[in-house]
Amino acid sequence: MVDKIEAYKAMLRSRFFEEKVRDLFAEGGMYGTTHLNIGQEASHAGLCLALDGDDWIVPTHRCHGFNVARGSSLTAMFAELYGSRHGLCMGIGGSMHMSDVSTRDFGASAVVGSSVALATGIAFALSRQHRRAIGVAILGDGATSRGVVHECMNLASVWSLPVLFYCENNHYGMSASAARMVSTGDIAGRAAAYGIRAFRADGNDFDDVYDTVRRARNHILEHGEPAFVEVDTYRQCGHSKSDGCVYRTSQEEQQWREKDPILLYERRLALPKETLRGIRESVRQEVEDAHREAWLHRSETLSMQELASFVHSPVRNMPQRTGATHPTTYRLAIREALDEILEGDGRATLIGEDVGLYGGCFGVSGDLWTRHPDQVLETPVSEEAFTTMAAGAAAMGEHPIVEIMYGDFCTLASDGLVNHAAKLRYMSAGQLSCPMVLRTPMGSGTGHGSQHTQSLEAMFLNVPGLKIVAPSDPFTAKAVLKAAAADPDPVLFLEHKALYGSAGEAGDSLTFWPIGRAQVLTQGDGLTLISYSRATLTCRRAVSECGASVDHIDLVSLKPLDMETIRASVLKTGRVLIVQETPEEGSVGASIAAAIASDASMLGALKAPVRIVSSLDMPIPFSRPLERDTVPTSELVIDCILAMLE
Repeated sequence: MVDKIEAYKAMLRSRFFEEKVRDLFAEGGMYGTTHLNIGQEASHAGLCLALDGDDWIVPTHRCHGFNVARGSSLTAMFAELYGSRHGLCMGIGGSMHMSDVSTRDFGASAVVGSSVALATGIAFALSRQHRRAIGVAILGDGATSRGVVHECMNLASVWSLPVLFYCENNHYGMSASAARMVSTGDIAGRAAAYGIRAFRADGNDFDDVYDTVRRARNHILEHGEPAFVEVDTYRQCGHSKSDGCVYRTSQEEQQWREKDPILLYERRLALPKETLRGIRESVRQEVEDAHREAWLHRSETLSMQELASFVHSPVRNMPQRTGATHPTTYRLAIREALDEILEGDGRATLIGEDVGLYGGCFGVSGDLWTRHPDQVLETPVSEEAFTTMAAGAAAMGEHPIVEIMYGDFCTLASDGLVNHAAKLRYMSAGQLSCPMVLRTPMGSGTGHGSQHTQSLEAMFLNVPGLKIVAPSDPFTAKAVLKAAAADPDPVLFLEHKALYGSAGEAGDSLTFWPIGRAQVLTQGDGLTLISYSRATLTCRRAVSECGASVDHIDLVSLKPLDMETIRASVLKTGRVLIVQETPEEGSVGASIAAAIASDASMLGALKAPVRIVSSLDMPIPFSRPLERDTVPTSELVIDCILAMLE
């Protein structure tokens, strides 16, 4: 049973911390924005004190109270709000991203509802690691309208994950009341539709919250299934610092102030007023002392060099290795790599739709599920859920390989990839990392029409923290996938669906191709030809047919680019032709051309303008001849090479 005085102190710490932050923002003493939780202290303290030390929480952007109740340093929290290097996340995360791994606080997600998917991933990792602990997905009433929440509730139920969905119903999603925006007055009742046991508690009653969470946690661990808790509470402050609460009546606010969780708990404690006053003053002084210490060092920030060090994890030096080779196809080479990864790494999993008995949409996973039944895991149709879940699991030490059936559906998974996987290490100042791979087929040539044949790599090029590879042949497909699986950062692995049947050689289990290394396919001094993915096959045919003296560079890695190899070739040839199967604007080719133009030595070596041959600026049509003419052909590449050499 929790110590009642400690529970009281936990709520007071949160209240006084938030009031101090409110005053500092009002005085202009702090930068940015913040979302306070004044009035919700029983909900935060009741949850956190009911959990065990190995349980993990993933709060919403209204996170301060959870950090306080979980035991984070108040000084470090104030320092974080000042942007100081002494903050929980060294001043990088700010109010909405207060990760504290030491207290099993994953850190908040500023994207409403995304905390649910991350916590589901944590629960997945805890389950696979056979740890008697749970992940807590904290959400508000507004988040219950997000699709990812329902995707995760379904997925957690199907996979029997130890996750607690903890809904703080404070009756408002920003300014919109739940009465107007949520289709039911019984949010917890929705859990039944997913076969999840639901619990309810008075969110302003610490004891009720504490007891309810303990019962829900025991249910999760005893029955091996998720649970849902809805607590009814109210924020006495605005949504954020600039919120005047014009959407609420003074009568409503007064009614809830009479149910203030701290006042209610004081009555239950039945201690003398002098004792309560002494506890209050002691905690208030604790908060003031913490702020004073943070204020003294508020201007001590990270250097830009230190800041940059958190974008990517340190990578082990893995030199290029090429062992014995054997004939195979692009599809089978990827399957070989997956087989070897799953065989050699017990924390690796292949996660996606239809990757089991069906063998994957394009037959890549094949019979892997028979060889690794505990590691090849089929999901419901819920790309955002299982991609973001994978990010949460990766941060807990798992090594998920996510398969998205078609590259076009990366738009559905982009929140997990862009806002979380790519930024976890950075926002947490290195406390967390995300060693995951997302595989997906892109490109045309199979008659699948406009929504199944896009090349969307340019969408992800300017996402810091994300690495992107696009192999063109069986050899690099296998070798660079092995490298991606060993990388400590998230890697987007682009497969071209029209290459799956292409034949070639693949290396043995020792073969390895480092991310960031291009391959030079032919050497010549007439022209530098740069390509990747299926465009490389197109260019190979063109070079073979025209017999020109060409330095043909297959990029393999799109982010980071091997500019060293490109630079050496440009200085040698003075002519550059870039071929890609994506529209030119904002593309890989455009980035390379810009890099050449901004380098004085490369720019000075050019004998002709850089030329880029791209797909037409239109969606891919279904018609076979129209589809063929939308992307670069070998005939077009030959014409360009000969014209540039003339």
